[in-house]
Amino acid sequence: MSTQQHVLDAKGLNCPLPILRAKKAIAAMNSGEMLKITATDPGSVKDFESFCKQTGNELVHSQDAGDHFEFEIRKH
Repeated sequence: MSTQQHVLDAKGLNCPLPILRAKKAIAAMNSGEMLKITATDPGSVKDFESFCKQTGNELVHSQDAGDHFEFEIRKH
């Protein structure tokens, strides 16, 4: 399994752009790689939970960091 980590800065973007950008980034990744996302849209918390359930990717980490949200998703 790869340990390579990709980074996506989705700060300032509103729904659905954080999900769309994450979907595009994950499509270019290999299985097992991680995508670290930072976002400011409060709706992104539920959006990324739903996205991972629908796509089968693993939401490894989700955190409210005060002025932004952080997510880590492992591609299936």
